[in-house]
Amino acid sequence: MSLTQTQIIRQYEKEIGANRGDIADNSTRLEDFVDEENIAFSDYLTLAFNTSGTWKFDDSNHTDFPEIVTDIVAGQREYPFVVDEEGNLVLDIYKVYAKETGRDYLGLEPIDADTTGVENGITAGSTIQGVPYRYDKTANVIILDPVPSASVTDGLKVSINREATFFTTADTTKKPGVPGLHHKWFYLRPALDYARRNTLNSYNRLEAEVLKLETDIKKAFSRRAKDEQNILTAVTIDSE
Repeated sequence: MSLTQTQIIRQYEKEIGANRGDIADNSTRLEDFVDEENIAFSDYLTLAFNTSGTWKFDDSNHTDFPEIVTDIVAGQREYPFVVDEEGNLVLDIYKVYAKETGRDYLGLEPIDADTTGVENGITAGSTIQGVPYRYDKTANVIILDPVPSASVTDGLKVSINREATFFTTADTTKKPGVPGLHHKWFYLRPALDYARRNTLNSYNRLEAEVLKLETDIKKAFSRRAKDEQNILTAVTIDSE
């Protein structure tokens, strides 16, 4: 079952022993709950990102794919990726692709300039220009190697994960962009924190429910890529 923001608030009110409307109809309490709800959403993202494997998670309320496309500029080595086209904060960069004009994107080789050695590092021959074939990541900046020798419209594409579309106090019909079976996380997790802070008798029960749900969330994401077949490979053992 999927829940709207209004329904999530009602369930939260029940879990903390409040009367109906105690949160929804009080602007200060509602703001406090939405803060807690968004913190819970950030925790959910951590669970999803850490266990989603090759089928990476993305909030379904986003209106575009989790990737950013930008122009390659001749002579420009560094390209920052802090937010996506919708203004969502970029949390991680998975893969970088580049293309020449009129050609398809090709995946670039990731390297770490700090550990590959000066002779192989991206700083070697920093003035050399050509078609980029590898990159380094520093913070949220992609550093191309070699320096691009030509400008290419939409020549650089990065695959990312990003923040969720967080809730506001004005949301009523909006639903979390996660599987419906997990929507109770958004009232149980804040209720657990409330019970802890206020020493409620319901704390142990809520803790058990949250821990079980956390296990279910991890299990669900770890099994998502069912269309991929696991292939057993033989391992040669040296008996000498």
